Amino acid sequence: FSEQVLEKVLKELQPLCTAEQEFIEKFFLLNQNAADLEVLEVSMRTVSFPPTIRLLSEIFSSLEPELRSFLDVCNRVHPFSCLQVLVTLNDSVFEMWNSSSSLPSSFLNTVLGNMLLLAKSSFNKCIGTLCKEMEEVKVSNKVRGGILPFVIRFEEFVNFSEEVFRPARRRGELDKALVRLAGSVFSSINSLSSANLKANTDMIMMENFHHIHCFLCQKKIGCLEGKKREAKERYSQHLEKYVIKYLGQPLEKLHHFFEGVKARVAQGVKEEEVSFHLAYSKQELRKVIEKYPSKEVKRALETLYRKIHKHLCPEENLLPVVWQAMEQEFIWQYQEFEDLIQRCYAGSGITMDFTMEDLLSYFNSITLSN
Repeated sequence: FSEQVLEKVLKELQPLCTAEQEFIEKFFLLNQNAADLEVLEVSMRTVSFPPTIRLLSEIFSSLEPELRSFLDVCNRVHPFSCLQVLVTLNDSVFEMWNSSSSLPSSFLNTVLGNMLLLAKSSFNKCIGTLCKEMEEVKVSNKVRGGILPFVIRFEEFVNFSEEVFRPARRRGELDKALVRLAGSVFSSINSLSSANLKANTDMIMMENFHHIHCFLCQKKIGCLEGKKREAKERYSQHLEKYVIKYLGQPLEKLHHFFEGVKARVAQGVKEEEVSFHLAYSKQELRKVIEKYPSKEVKRALETLYRKIHKHLCPEENLLPVVWQAMEQEFIWQYQEFEDLIQRCYAGSGITMDFTMEDLLSYFNSITLSN
């Protein structure tokens, strides 16, 4: 509503001010040659204003204060009204400066130029306040997951601002603001890594970066292309961390055992001599393998699936993606275990109780049953 009122006011002001300016210049012969107006120029000359602007400033002395008051009211009525005001003033000034009928030094140009500076200042303050809110937000340590409130707030602002600026001739201020806001949102998500949350931090960061990436893909905003790529990279990074964190749990003791084996080899122990170390002997390996019979592995994977399903928010539909990533990493880990057995326990006849085919069957049956 505010931009409609402002637009109407500006449309009525332009012919009024232009007519008054033309009358003054004609009546006082201000468009005549300087030689004919020497006396008049001396009497009306001022330090900072030409005669026409000086006279119009006195005639319309209340115009600029009234416009300032109106913009102030707009800002109080709605925190984002400054966007609509900025677009309206930007377009009005643009039209006047590019209009052949508009006088180049018109009084109204000067007034609207001042109002435009004020509108830009209000817009920048609004963006600054919004960035500060996002950067200083405190996420409750009881949060269980899902899309964070400040991410939703960012989306709401983007949707609103894109609608407001859709008919605008220029959007430079908005592009700068959107990049700045996105930076604040990313910063707040990144700060979760040091937060003491009960939920898995990588899971929350993965979901929120994924959400932002999908949103920016949908909006197709040129100035945010870099942020869109960054969101995808961050989503992929935290997906990998989330998968790795839970990957060791179904085969936790096997995982720890072979991590120790790899550590000994990295320290310079020959692969064929690893089994002579008491903690990594063939007997100890058999004890660990016995803890993971085929049925137990399948049960552990089913438990893992239910746990992941409980963690992830359904809106993002990331369960199939995470489960597939979990399967790929699990198979890779199994192959690594098999390789270490072949290299460090060659000829021992030691094998795990389940095969690659078994693993693929487990993952497939869990996926189909859910």
